[in-house]
Amino acid sequence: MRRALVTGGSSPIGQAICLRLAAENLHVLVHTHKSVGRAQDLVAQIKASGGSAEVWCCDLANGTATGQALEPVLMAGVPQVIVHNAGTHDDVTMAGMSTAQWRDVLSVSLDGFFNVVQPLLLPLTRTRWGRIIALSSITARMGNRGQVNYAAAKAGLEGAVRSLAREVGSRGITVNAVAPGVIASPATAAVMTEADIAAMVPARRAGQPQEVADLVGFLASERAAYISGQIIGVNGGMA
Repeated sequence: MRRALVTGGSSPIGQAICLRLAAENLHVLVHTHKSVGRAQDLVAQIKASGGSAEVWCCDLANGTATGQALEPVLMAGVPQVIVHNAGTHDDVTMAGMSTAQWRDVLSVSLDGFFNVVQPLLLPLTRTRWGRIIALSSITARMGNRGQVNYAAAKAGLEGAVRSLAREVGSRGITVNAVAPGVIASPATAAVMTEADIAAMVPARRAGQPQEVADLVGFLASERAAYISGQIIGVNGGMA
């Protein structure tokens, strides 16, 4: 059974991705940093449906801690599907942004990608098969007021994806990014009404986490072997 590691696995999109990959007969490592209870509940749900999963905890912003947490993961077998979904917001216009607000957002999304993927790369290349998928955002393409830090982090991820795809393509490893637009979640509902979303999105609705997960599941499959170095939007026509 192939293994998949999903960072930020307890978030709404992360949960949908974990469920989709488990349904594809992958053993899923559900990463969390602080939401251990939600991750445990998700693992229980996957197992109740006949799937295989476990919780994996660490602070992705801490490279040393992440490396140490990956050691037992590698002993059990390198995850051949790596989905970097973890991210955070700290929205404020740049004029009022602190260094900590800048660094914290980049640390999870961008440093976290390096911290989790880099130690796995050489073991992964030896298997001659792999799928690396990063969750970006429509904000990387369009920008958004109050999200200079978030846009920079996600745009950096997209650049990393394009370059890494060139480095590992000869080893049977694909590297892609999925860039969601407005996706239904408690956080989205807290700041946007249905009318706001309809005015902004040509599809006139928010996307569902499962719609993002379906694309991730495809990119993680054998069927997507010739798709690499791509940034694919799930945004209802916004961009």
